[in-house]
Amino acid sequence: MKGPGQLLGQASEADEDTAHKILERLEDVTDSITPKRVVFASIMVLLIALASIFSIIWVIPYENVDVEVVYMQAGSGHVVLVEIDNKGSRAIEDVSLTIRFLDSEKAEIDRHDFYLSKLPAHSSISNTPADDLELVVFGQSVWEDYFIEITLEYIDNDAQRDLHIWTHPVGEWTRESFVDQTPFEIF
Repeated sequence: MKGPGQLLGQASEADEDTAHKILERLEDVTDSITPKRVVFASIMVLLIALASIFSIIWVIPYENVDVEVVYMQAGSGHVVLVEIDNKGSRAIEDVSLTIRFLDSEKAEIDRHDFYLSKLPAHSSISNTPADDLELVVFGQSVWEDYFIEITLEYIDNDAQRDLHIWTHPVGEWTRESFVDQTPFEIF
């Protein structure tokens, strides 16, 4: 019980001494935190984060291949442009790509086959004079619906043959684009 002279909740001398010691320690800590140290610590955290991202993108083996397709109608026919993008951290080999232009009943009208012995990691290949990834179909009506079938085959880093087939209906619009992706796989 409190005596008549003490207030309820009043700090004792021991409490005051403890609080004073805590304040002195806080002052010591705040004196050691300088703007230079904060900037240095921030730069270190940034470098650690960048090193982590680098290791995920370049060091950890993973497979990720995209096939980008652009379809265009022209007055005299159809054009299909393709780009293969190896976003993975390892090369793929024996790359085979087939572009098939199909009618509404999926009968083949025209096709183009492309072969590449090796596509390095983090690189892509598209229609350049040296790389023929273009299918031009003349003489077909632009008023009908068609299908584009893309077949991609390659050997991955585990020496496994991967086969992916994508089919897209086209013909409703004069220009369409698609991005087909293989499943993201960590080795």
